[in-house]
Amino acid sequence: MEAFSFATSTALTQLSVHVRIDRIEGNQKAIPYSVLLKRPDLRHRVSNINPHSELYVTAQIWADSKPLTVPVQTSYTTFKNARTWNEWLSLPITYANLPSSAQLAITVWDLSLAEDTESNLHAVPFGGTTVPLFDKDNTLQNGRQRCRLHRFKAADGLSSTTTPWVIPPARRSRNDNVKEDLIDEQILEMQRLEELLKKQEMGEIPENRWLDGLLFKKMMKIRSDALNAEAAANARLNKANMNGDSQEEELFYLDIELPRFDHAVVFTDVEYPPPPVSSFKVSSDSEIRLRPPPEVSFGPGINVDADGYGDAHAGRLIRIYDPETGRSDNPAESKHRRLMRSQQTDALDRDRKPDVDTRDKINKILTYGPLHGLNADERDIIWKFRYYLLRDKRALTKFVKSVGWNDPMEVRQAAPLLERWAEVEIDDALELLGRDFNHPIVRGYAVERLKKAEDDELLLYLLQLVQALKYEAAGEGDDSSLARFLISRATNSFLLGNYFHWYLMVEISDTSSDQAPEHRDLFAKVEYDFMIELEKTPLGKETRNTLKRQGELVTILAKISKDVRFDRGNRPQKIGRLKKLLSDPKNELTNFEPLPLPLDPSVTVVGIHPDDCNVLKSSLFPMIINFKTSNNTKYPIIFKTGDDLRQDQLVIQIITLMDRLLRKENLDLKLTPYRILATSTSAGAFQFIPSMSLAAAIAKHKGSLLAYLHANNPDDSAPLGVRKEAMDTYIKSCAGYCVITYLLGVGDRHLDNLLISPSGHFFHVDFGYILGRDPKPFAPPIKLSREMIDGMGGAQHPNYAQFKEYAFTAFTTLRKSSSLLLNLFALMQEANIPDIMIEREGSVRKVQERMWLDKTEEVAVRDFGALVEESVQSYTAVVIDRVHDFMQFLKK
Repeated sequence: MEAFSFATSTALTQLSVHVRIDRIEGNQKAIPYSVLLKRPDLRHRVSNINPHSELYVTAQIWADSKPLTVPVQTSYTTFKNARTWNEWLSLPITYANLPSSAQLAITVWDLSLAEDTESNLHAVPFGGTTVPLFDKDNTLQNGRQRCRLHRFKAADGLSSTTTPWVIPPARRSRNDNVKEDLIDEQILEMQRLEELLKKQEMGEIPENRWLDGLLFKKMMKIRSDALNAEAAANARLNKANMNGDSQEEELFYLDIELPRFDHAVVFTDVEYPPPPVSSFKVSSDSEIRLRPPPEVSFGPGINVDADGYGDAHAGRLIRIYDPETGRSDNPAESKHRRLMRSQQTDALDRDRKPDVDTRDKINKILTYGPLHGLNADERDIIWKFRYYLLRDKRALTKFVKSVGWNDPMEVRQAAPLLERWAEVEIDDALELLGRDFNHPIVRGYAVERLKKAEDDELLLYLLQLVQALKYEAAGEGDDSSLARFLISRATNSFLLGNYFHWYLMVEISDTSSDQAPEHRDLFAKVEYDFMIELEKTPLGKETRNTLKRQGELVTILAKISKDVRFDRGNRPQKIGRLKKLLSDPKNELTNFEPLPLPLDPSVTVVGIHPDDCNVLKSSLFPMIINFKTSNNTKYPIIFKTGDDLRQDQLVIQIITLMDRLLRKENLDLKLTPYRILATSTSAGAFQFIPSMSLAAAIAKHKGSLLAYLHANNPDDSAPLGVRKEAMDTYIKSCAGYCVITYLLGVGDRHLDNLLISPSGHFFHVDFGYILGRDPKPFAPPIKLSREMIDGMGGAQHPNYAQFKEYAFTAFTTLRKSSSLLLNLFALMQEANIPDIMIEREGSVRKVQERMWLDKTEEVAVRDFGALVEESVQSYTAVVIDRVHDFMQFLKK
């Protein structure tokens, strides 16, 4: 197909609808005396007195048999030889707001000395016409249009209009069954020339002023003859139909012009977000009462069956939006709550104690997770016993949810209590920074709690805190307490400042439609304020220069990566080109001044080893680059372009956090959360861990992962001939990653993205699918293949039982920190991460569902064990691995 350029109607938000009223052409005959005897009012009409009388035109937009705008009228014009206005009318509606059924109703008005009997006005319709603004292909009409005027009728604008602008040619049959077209050849010739003239005006036919002038005069003669011929044909038709009204023999056309655009304008409807789901819940089916469908009366001219209102025989489906739908509170109940709380005094509430039943209700409320909302009764209970709950740190978030922060009176009572409340945990402080808490007092309290966190702990949540700035902007504008806090801590710690700077730069570089412009401006302002604060510190200029040099290094590596990636040579040729570019003196990469590596600021690099680099076998051809460190060691990284690494960055950050949570419980599962950093929306780097994929290890050692472990860690005195430390590392890391990848819903697991290091560390890479998404159907929930179990010695070996014990312990440990993990994912709901963008609201609940928080610990462990056995025995996992191996073989 040829390229077709077009614009959407919704893009024309600033341009109102325009139409140019040009002229009227037609034949008007004298009124016979027989007609004047019946209609004496006709002798007083100015058009009958003077053939060039002073008429005026009104235009109005209609849609679905209803007017959309008020009529717009032409200015006063005196006619000499012809009724020509040549005037543009602007209608009070933009093209973006036009529905596809919009029609332009144009009426030419005559004046009469006698009042009209129907309207009691001196203006009577000379003729009317209705023009659809969009054609049958939903393309906006443009250019010159010739509209048929229906005499003595005002344009109605109805869906089934009685004043259409185009009347299809009529045919009649003679007695000898020979059909004769009533449109003369002159009329067909006139229509052909009109189309050619319209094409020339649209620029499709080149102009020639000398020939065009001669042709235009000839066209006027043909148009006049064609008009007379068409009028005569109508007269013959009326006579044949026994219609003796001479007024119907008159034929008039109105020439109008619609604006022309560079491209075709196609109708596009506005996609409004669905209305919120009502919070009203029906307790039982007995409360549902079936009612007869409402009786609906449609307006005149609306074609019910053709316009999508349903089949008349099947019943009409009427969708009505209730504005009360989705209200979180009943207005009457909200008013009652405010009245009740206004009557309660602090003096009375201070000494209030709950009884046994109320205390049980409060304890149940305090066990709710961060995603659980409170109903009106629960909020009233928390508010009523707020002083009793001051010493319970778990109750603070429930108390904040119970306060009406839009009510100044409640805010005055609630704000002082926040300072007196027992200090909350860090996960509760993170919850208070979510989008549901936009009051400055609440967010300020959460920031005060974060100030007590150490830098290493704050670094674990920095990615989410940067995203939380979006919610801060909605509540406090640019002067945000969270932004000031992050800038202050990043200024005093280069480690925090390094990652804070790069997290902001990635968000600033995100120019996609998914990133709101106001958010991009917010991140840019925070980065600007960060640089200003750095200038005020003693080492600020040096730090800014370091960050600038990091940016230059990343820019050069990104350019080299693109050159290698798009090089048409094979992989050895790409490797040669990479070495040449890295050693090019212009790039200054072999040796440079000491620079903290953006990926890991604790490592200072002084150059790159050009000869010790590689290009991986992948569609994006990522580069392996070895940096020279200040300690004369090598630090290998993988740098790639063409891929957004923010999703992988999030998963690795969560794995790092989970590793810390497990270590706090004295459970070191030997995880390998390698470092990863997205430097833009299409480039990034991650730490290279010397390892081998399970597929490669099995292929090298004749189908046995145990043979790989034995070859790298031989110990004939140990069970299975593998050094005990290496086997323990393998078992623990397998257990840890099985639990973590299940909780995060990591998909697309196969033996090529499961890696193992010579020391026995097992880990996952490539997190392109998370939160339950998987490109392969019927994939098992946990990736635990037969090859992985064989590396432990088989399903009957004690090592496999030890593996399950580690997995159960890790699962129960991470369930205890569910609030922290869920709050971190909640702060990422507005992030432009592919698998979160698919279902922003549901992304957090998918993690919650996999934690089974509604089950007891005993039941959860039992069900998780059954899930492990189900994954081991899954036949689809074997099929998926075989299909993947076959596809990889075809790519070679």
